[in-house]
Amino acid sequence: MGNHSSHSPATKPISHPRFAKFYNRMMRRSQIQQEFEPLRREIVGQAHGLVLEVGAGGGQNFPFYDPARVTRVEAIEPDATMLSYAQKIQADAPVSITLTPAPAELLPFPAAHFDSVVATLVFCSVHDPARGLREIQRVLKPGGSLLLLEHVRAQGKVTALIQDALVPVTTRLLGNCHWNRNTQQTILESGFQIRQIRQVGGGLHPMFLLQMIRPEG
Repeated sequence: MGNHSSHSPATKPISHPRFAKFYNRMMRRSQIQQEFEPLRREIVGQAHGLVLEVGAGGGQNFPFYDPARVTRVEAIEPDATMLSYAQKIQADAPVSITLTPAPAELLPFPAAHFDSVVATLVFCSVHDPARGLREIQRVLKPGGSLLLLEHVRAQGKVTALIQDALVPVTTRLLGNCHWNRNTQQTILESGFQIRQIRQVGGGLHPMFLLQMIRPEG
């Protein structure tokens, strides 16, 4: 891999084996599945055509792609350990999925290539979210859909301050997760057009589901 000092933060090799093991084990718990699987199904079920999944994690979204709507999925994941989990269930997906080690900020695909882009619980840990969104806009066809499930900065002042206080812990122990990021604002400023937005949850972990369109022309 060479000297890590030659890499920007967005392109450094990533591996959080303890977090990957914890995350994938947690996502298999019935209570967590009851919370997240309907949200994943709702977002992923809207994907169509040739799909890019950004930050595939352990492949938690793979079962929810609709073969009647999706021709193929290109999934990227920068974390080497997460990628190994996704590879174990890749063949069981209802659609053809190709896995590639890559970060959101440096997508190895041509411009205007995908009909849909899916990302769930990703932008809290991306090193440069604005750059990642520019890359998504580059590879998405005009009129294509960006489908997101993300957790965001709390609206209440006290709750947001608690998020701020927890960030040194969450970034270290939870795979660079920033609980206090104003991801919603970053996405709204990225140049995509909103088709649908809905907030779910609250407290320290508010989330939203968002469907956006890359403008034509």
